[in-house]
Amino acid sequence: MILFDLLNSEPLYAIGFIGALVVSITIHEFAHAWAATKLGDPTPEYEGRLTLNPLAHMDPLGTIFLLLVGFGWGKPVPINPNYFRSKNDQLKVAFAGIIANLVFAAILAIPLRLNLLEGHAINTSPVLVILDMVIQLNILLASFNILPIPPLDGSYLVEYFLDEAAKLQYQYVGPYILIGVLLLDRLFGTSIILAVMNPIMNFLSYIIESKEFIQLFLR
Repeated sequence: MILFDLLNSEPLYAIGFIGALVVSITIHEFAHAWAATKLGDPTPEYEGRLTLNPLAHMDPLGTIFLLLVGFGWGKPVPINPNYFRSKNDQLKVAFAGIIANLVFAAILAIPLRLNLLEGHAINTSPVLVILDMVIQLNILLASFNILPIPPLDGSYLVEYFLDEAAKLQYQYVGPYILIGVLLLDRLFGTSIILAVMNPIMNFLSYIIESKEFIQLFLR
């Protein structure tokens, strides 16, 4: 009920959070669809996923989790690897969502950093707070999807080196591993996922939001 608590205390930021997450998920899933289409697979377009309409990408269960706990996920984009010319193409499609989130975060970081360079603190403006929220959510989604656990995007890097039988077994046990780790976090108050993600998120945040990066981007 985290989101409901935020709605009661800071409704503007709660609405901004929901909007930021919906936009971030939409961009992530659209990037998968766009990359697959560009690489010769018409499946995403046939399934109506080659669009920036959030309704096409929202997963029912993921939307429920978004409303209840403040975090959700999108509906996986259907692809047919038989259309691809090489094994590398499937890897490109898998990482397209991660790259899209990072590029989007990097673009949004420019006006945020410019305001910070001018001496405007983030908490002095609701616009800056929500902008920073969108940036951090995109970094979070990218970092989470980098993890090499099915069905996350990073698992495709592991699958690249497996034979078909091992890949199928890995895809089968992956979701149970992910759910198991999340349950352990809840039951024992640990943060296994965050312990792995935090160094990734800190590194990406430094690269994207650092003054040096913005100055380089503006040249």
